[in-house]
Parts: sequence; C-alpha cells; structure tokens
Amino acid sequence: MNKNFNFCIVDDDDIYQFAIKKTIESLNLTQKIIAFSDGEEALNFMIENLNNDEELPDVILLDINMPIMDGFQFMEEYIQIKPKLGKKITIYMVSSSVDQTDIDRANRISDVSDYIIKPIKPGKIKSIIEKLSMQEN
Repeated sequence: MNKNFNFCIVDDDDIYQFAIKKTIESLNLTQKIIAFSDGEEALNFMIENLNNDEELPDVILLDINMPIMDGFQFMEEYIQIKPKLGKKITIYMVSSSVDQTDIDRANRISDVSDYIIKPIKPGKIKSIIEKLSMQEN
C-alpha cells in the first residue's frame, strides 16, 4: 500500500470526528483528513475543488443524520456533480442507526459503497484502505 489517501469526514458529532480522525491517523496511510459538520459544507467544498484532485477526497465517511443537509440529501446533490469530478470518490454511509429502512435506503444508492454502523473500528478503516489500494493497481 504505497498511496496515501485523502479522507473526508462529514458528521456533526465533534467527538466522533475527533475519534475517527485519530483512528485514521494511527494507521499512517492517509495523506489528508478533512472534516465537515454537515453535507452542505462538504458539497460546497467539492464544488469549489471540482478539478483539484489533490484537494478532493478519495474516501468520504458520510453520516446520515445531520442538520442543514443530511447524508441522503448530500448524496442527491453529489450525484448531480459527480460527472464534473475528475476523480473517483468512494463513499461510505456511516450511522449509529441500525434501522433497516436507513440501511436499505443507503444500499439503494449506487454511489454508496457500504453502510457502516458506528463506531468504526480500526480494522474497518484498514480494510477500506486495502480495498482502495487494490483498485489503484
């Protein structure tokens, strides 16, 4: 695994953001970690950096329940801008919800790679990075 990936955390929980950043950093396999408190902030960042692959994330860990713009609303908007992006971005919906309705809804979105129930363990982050590394080769 020679490539370091850019991670983006979209979650309104500051404690979760801190914990997942520390987990990702501990693996020493990331180039950059950016975080946003809601989907609108993240979407605006993506639009501002449409052609800047260095700034755009490789992986987005997207919470479902957030103020202003939730994870599902973000995905609706993301699908609109995706054709303009110069980079493939892997998106994981992350939630503490074990509600089958949320899981099914997330799984119906083709641009969502997986639904992960919080908390995310270091092994899961490592397997995400390994999967991305295999896709790169």
